[in-house]
Amino acid sequence: MSLADQKCVPCRGGVPPLEHAKAQEYLAQLEPGWAINAAGHLERTYTFPNFADALVFVNRVGAIAEAEGHHPDLYLAWGKCKVELWTHKINGLTESDFYMAAKIDRAYKEHG
Repeated sequence: MSLADQKCVPCRGGVPPLEHAKAQEYLAQLEPGWAINAAGHLERTYTFPNFADALVFVNRVGAIAEAEGHHPDLYLAWGKCKVELWTHKINGLTESDFYMAAKIDRAYKEHG
């Protein structure tokens, strides 16, 4: 089963973030373009030919986030959308962050 097929699990806090080595293992399973930024969050920028397509994508990601109960930070600009993911309750990464990243990648592929 791929990461995109996994269900995000709400974090209630009190669990440690993924260790660096485990986060790197999950990162290797995502599409190219994802990175762990200086804050320790997953980050990727998607590009589009115009603002309207980027906005459609943002709304699609928003619908996925609501369905999964896992909400990324989305930064919309002309021709691009930057996605930043981490589990706020623990201020770090969990498996669900990588599941959500894979779901977003799938949505981007389907967006065409």
